[in-house]
Amino acid sequence: MHNVAPTHAARNPVEDTGQMQPLFGGPAGQPARPRPPAGPDYVAIQRSEEFSSLRGRFRRFVFPMSLAFVAWYLVYVLLAAYAHDFMSVKLVGEVNVGMLLGILQFVSTAAITVAYLRFARRRIDPEVDKVRQQAGVQ
Repeated sequence: MHNVAPTHAARNPVEDTGQMQPLFGGPAGQPARPRPPAGPDYVAIQRSEEFSSLRGRFRRFVFPMSLAFVAWYLVYVLLAAYAHDFMSVKLVGEVNVGMLLGILQFVSTAAITVAYLRFARRRIDPEVDKVRQQAGVQ
């Protein structure tokens, strides 16, 4: 027995019109009209003086603060690894230098977070609002 393909395939009624729908632009034969931008012009925002100033202000806070924290953390780790005698000095009861410095890691993390929130509220957020207004973003 031979499988014979039918001479005509099942057709979709839309395909039977003989006209192909345009993928881009208007009706067939008409050039596509440029659409207005759907949202903010991010390239223009990025190139603006206000955005550059905002980015610089952010970096001047975050980079030094991050570097200071990483250095402080590495000092703690190095002291814990190589200065056993110093880290085991008892301060009050069973609390030693190592425990105090470990707790200060948490305290410094919280302090940096509070400092950043305060900085952002006073120095970053007002500038972000200006950039948004200039870009027409709510």
